[in-house]
Amino acid sequence: LPKVRSMWTLVMEILTSLKKEKEIVDHVLEGFDGCYVLDGANVVSRVPRMLACRVESNEHKHWRGNLYEAGKLNFLAVIQLLNEALRMLRDELHQYDLTSQIRYMKNISVFCTRELRNMQESRLKLREQYLAQRRGSFSRKQEDWQEKWTSFLGMCPLKLMLQWDPVSSVRFI
Repeated sequence: LPKVRSMWTLVMEILTSLKKEKEIVDHVLEGFDGCYVLDGANVVSRVPRMLACRVESNEHKHWRGNLYEAGKLNFLAVIQLLNEALRMLRDELHQYDLTSQIRYMKNISVFCTRELRNMQESRLKLREQYLAQRRGSFSRKQEDWQEKWTSFLGMCPLKLMLQWDPVSSVRFI
């Protein structure tokens, strides 16, 4: 019920605001001679420069004629001009949608770049930890190996190879 009341109030406000226009149309339709003449003789129109440039350079050539013919307002030309203005407005609104999408895509790109950088840093940290662990394992095994040979031969096998001179140990007959 409150919704219906608010809608009825809105309708009544619209009808009240259109009361003068309704009187003018009724006056013309009834054929009374009066101050309401729709010939456009007393109308001065101003076309914004941007709209005029667009209409003059329009590829589709929707524009036909002048705003004034024989000193009177050409209503067909006015309607065409208004249609062109609506097309411009529509184009601007579509451009706005694209810019918001571009902003959204840039935000996604920045987020993905940041995440990629974080993942690369994590990969490097994990790799360093793994390599440090493996290096420690290799050094421990090498020390164990050297201890084993030192206890068996009394010295490290590398030192034994460096001290052994095959030329001096050869005996001639």
